[in-house]
Amino acid sequence: MSAIPALTEGRQRALPALFGKASRLLATIAVTIFGLLVVTFLIGRVVPVDPVLAVVGDRASQSTYDKAFVELGLDRPLYVQFGLYVEKAVTGDFGESLLTKKPIIDDIARAFPATLELATVAILIGTLLGIPVGVWAAVRQGKLVDQVVRIIGLLGYSAPIFWLGLLGLLVFYAKWGIVAGPGRIDISYEYAFTPTTGLFLLDTAMQGQWAAFRNVVSHIALPAALLGYFSMAYIARMTRSFMLNELAQEYVVTARVKGVAEWRIIWVHALRNAAVPLVTVITLSYASLLEGSVLTETVFAWPGLGQYLTNSLQNADMNAVLGGTLLIGIIFVGLNLLSDFLYTVLDPRVRRRS
Repeated sequence: MSAIPALTEGRQRALPALFGKASRLLATIAVTIFGLLVVTFLIGRVVPVDPVLAVVGDRASQSTYDKAFVELGLDRPLYVQFGLYVEKAVTGDFGESLLTKKPIIDDIARAFPATLELATVAILIGTLLGIPVGVWAAVRQGKLVDQVVRIIGLLGYSAPIFWLGLLGLLVFYAKWGIVAGPGRIDISYEYAFTPTTGLFLLDTAMQGQWAAFRNVVSHIALPAALLGYFSMAYIARMTRSFMLNELAQEYVVTARVKGVAEWRIIWVHALRNAAVPLVTVITLSYASLLEGSVLTETVFAWPGLGQYLTNSLQNADMNAVLGGTLLIGIIFVGLNLLSDFLYTVLDPRVRRRS
């Protein structure tokens, strides 16, 4: 009977701790997003672009300029402008794009799925190849395999991605015809399906449009492979480092003395412990891909967030740039929070401390 009051008392102690943890998390999110709003607002004020001229044009009369200046709220104090900016940003109102003449939130909603699809395929390639390659290099430390993996990783960091992209198009598209050219899909397949999610691979597969699906795969294969290669280089390098650290631990020596199979030591015990910091590496790699791989999207005419921001910058469309920048910041915050959560799930020591 004494166990029931003890259990109740334990739950009562756990509730304030859980509430405090949730409060700290919400406060961190609020402060971070507020900081993002401050930074993007200041960027819009310090860049050498006149927002009024971007709206009315450089041939407008002075009266037209003055009227637009007032309508944009630029005659108000800076803190009032910031308050209005926050109010609009919270509701997703970033204004209208000068380039497309559409609400910026609609443009971002159209461009981001293309980047999301490309980044997801790329990080899957990088992770599924990078982890085994990194483990293999760690197990064969100092041998030929290790040297080859390190050279591949070095090339992944040093080779310009735009050069590899152009070379890939020249060889695999123009010469051999193995993959499709720039863009997400050939125009002949654009109306073969309804883009409900904006993820063409998912939409075509769900609607059974397999010819269009193959065309989408052919288009995404080369840019995703390039980005996947760069992610693989980083993930393999970090996996190798983490695995070398784990294989030098005492529990590995003890397991070997006890006669535990080598594959089990490597792939079950050591890799499981190395997976804890590796989660952060993969998450941040994914976040960097989601921010818009500008050069890759430019080379392959991929209509994603990176290309959208590039076009906006070239046309002095600062509202679009600020909206995209804020979205990128929110993505980083969200993925960092996800990384912290997964870190807690995978490492019981972190759970006990928290």
